[in-house]
Amino acid sequence: MKEATPAAGKLTVPTLNKTGVNNSSNNNNKGPKQTTAQEMECTPANQEDSPPKKKKPPSKPPTALESADSFEATAAGASREVSLLLSKFAKVLSERAAAESSQMRELEGILAEAKSLESYLKEKKTHLRQTLAAISDKLLG
Repeated sequence: MKEATPAAGKLTVPTLNKTGVNNSSNNNNKGPKQTTAQEMECTPANQEDSPPKKKKPPSKPPTALESADSFEATAAGASREVSLLLSKFAKVLSERAAAESSQMRELEGILAEAKSLESYLKEKKTHLRQTLAAISDKLLG
């Protein structure tokens, strides 16, 4: 097969070497050629575009015992995977529950501190009112 080479900005189309094709003029037989059944099966009209595939020897069908063992093995593997996923899910849930519990304790602490501060400020407010009332009485009196 020749390679395409660019010449003056143009590409040339590669050409195929056709020496492998048998023509009837190349045969030594002068009469019409008879085709056998085997040759008819191999003619290009009967072939697909893809190369012939190797056929696998037919394997014996699995017996009931083998298919049951295969099913049990598959089921056991699936069971292990499900158990693993469930354990991971449970671990994530417990971690989230612990984090939420920690956050709840923290929020309860903040709420208690806010209530304490609120009561302190109310006491300060009443004390300030009393002090202002005493000052007002002294100025008026």
